[in-house]
Amino acid sequence: MSARRLAPSPRRRALCCCGWAVVLVGLGAPLVVRPCRAQSAAPVGLRIWANTGEDKVARDDLRETRGDPSTRNSAWDGRQVSLFAARNEVASFCLYLEAADESIPEVEIRFDALTGPGGTAIASRPATPDDLFDYSERNIELFFVRYLPVLGVSKLAYHHYDERHVPARFRRPHDSATGYARGGWADRPDHDKEYPDIAVPLALRSSFTVDSRRSQAIWCDVHVPAAAAPGERRGEIELRVAGRVAQRIPVVLEVLDFALPDLPTARTMLHVSTGDVCRRYLGEAWPHDYPQNAKLNADARLVMDRHFQLAHRHRISLIDDYVPIERLESSGWLDRLSGALFTPERGYDGPGVGVGNNVFCIGAYGTTPAASLPDWGRWVEGRRDETPTDYFVYLADESVDFAALNKLNAALPAGLRGLATLSAPHGADEARELAIVCSTATVCQTDEWTRAIGKIRDSGRTFWLYNGFRPASGTLTLEDDGVALRELAWGQFKASVPRWFYWSGTYYNNYQGGAGETNVFTTARTFGGGGQRDPSLGDTGYNANNGDGVLFYPGTDTVFPAESLGVLGPLASLRLKHWRRGLQDFEYLTLAAAKDPARTQAIVRRMVPRILWEIGVDNPSDPTYVHADVSWPTDPEAWEIARRELARIVQSP
Repeated sequence: MSARRLAPSPRRRALCCCGWAVVLVGLGAPLVVRPCRAQSAAPVGLRIWANTGEDKVARDDLRETRGDPSTRNSAWDGRQVSLFAARNEVASFCLYLEAADESIPEVEIRFDALTGPGGTAIASRPATPDDLFDYSERNIELFFVRYLPVLGVSKLAYHHYDERHVPARFRRPHDSATGYARGGWADRPDHDKEYPDIAVPLALRSSFTVDSRRSQAIWCDVHVPAAAAPGERRGEIELRVAGRVAQRIPVVLEVLDFALPDLPTARTMLHVSTGDVCRRYLGEAWPHDYPQNAKLNADARLVMDRHFQLAHRHRISLIDDYVPIERLESSGWLDRLSGALFTPERGYDGPGVGVGNNVFCIGAYGTTPAASLPDWGRWVEGRRDETPTDYFVYLADESVDFAALNKLNAALPAGLRGLATLSAPHGADEARELAIVCSTATVCQTDEWTRAIGKIRDSGRTFWLYNGFRPASGTLTLEDDGVALRELAWGQFKASVPRWFYWSGTYYNNYQGGAGETNVFTTARTFGGGGQRDPSLGDTGYNANNGDGVLFYPGTDTVFPAESLGVLGPLASLRLKHWRRGLQDFEYLTLAAAKDPARTQAIVRRMVPRILWEIGVDNPSDPTYVHADVSWPTDPEAWEIARRELARIVQSP
């Protein structure tokens, strides 16, 4: 945040005394005296502050109440929320309401307009549960944030021989040079804390209680329309308690003089399972098995389409389970690829209006029937998409049977590209004909991976990355830092990776951990086994991971009906919003690099100096470990400073 934005304007200065503000507007302007709205009388014990939302605040962390200096940041100066964004960008912030010794019931939040030059407004019409997924005229969205208890630290996403691989607030006391740790689960600062993740549209929780000794987060998204004029927009958040206005909080948004593209430069791919989704919403995993039930199939398409629209609003492209060619139209895929699903006629507004999904996977995780391949080859060859789209056959997942993989690849008709997930060296040297090598970077030998990726690219093949593991990259685990997904996109830019794949957004059935259906509204651990109590890791099990595979929460849940909100569409996780923020940064980086490559690369080197295979290993003779902390800053303020620097480059003459 620049000093220019925080300092009072010379043409408008305010003196605040005894709850009143005296505002002088211009030279010779009339004296305006009004109540200072930011100082309105709020209930005793209620404290309010805000941040960008990436410094995850546990539910019992009453920072403003105890006077923690972190409550003053680029988004909050103690009086107002301050944001900046490009056109066609989603600006966001998180508002925190803290209750001291007594609960505060009947709380309502209203914020629906930011007004700018000539009375132009960025605004939203009121949302109701019935039209929750109609995004037209909905540029401002508010979300009631729900929390999940972190009762054990994830095992799969980071190694535990070096405590520095673990997110900072879950680290035990450790040696700063080696990462060797001491102490147990209770020595991890945020052990057993409730972490924010579930973004429930405020229309479904229009009135709520802030519990005693608890903090309640309210997330806000503001989409800046592509046609918005640059300049300042102002509005206010109205806080009501028991039907009466308790406080008004100013919001200032600076609209920058450039726009982010509708077609993402940072391409993504996130798998969602039609079977898992329909099982939760409709009680039937495969509605197409019952073609006579028209309503069941119509609801299935509606629910899946809403996942695609919500992902599109977050600049993320989806793939799903295998769909036979004859069901592409009835399943909704043709409208997703053409962009027809993402138009106002279908209730869509936001980034990417009219732009197609830009990726299509034939048979995720190796499920394509071999006999169908000739038909798929002809279908792909006949495609004429306005949106540049990657089509491929997902041949195998993390297979080391390279002879079988090469045989599958050889059976593809001309024009069909094959993808498999495997390491870069294996993709370069063992699966030499594979068109798309998709790798994950954990602990890698730098020279070996650099050579392999160069070999893949030099041969005209494509190299993608998937998932994430510390310290090579940020992860999507629930307890990782909020900036972890921002780092993921910066790493994607630095490594020139065209597309980043995350394995699942709807992994509701933890079959790989033998745990069955997960109540994702009450349980943080979504992947791997459980039932063990480790003195250091807490509640855990084989490959246990928190939040892994769940980026959408079901709006209707027939498996756990007590948690169901009764809406036929998904709820976003905050991690989905954090990923979007990184993907938007990627666009800033791309635009800035076109203006000034040297300055842009200097910022990249500062923010992500040593990532992915650059991390290296400690012992080439045993290339399975590395003692190192993450190289990127975990303070969200550092990332906002970098974003402001990039914006200056983009707007420079």
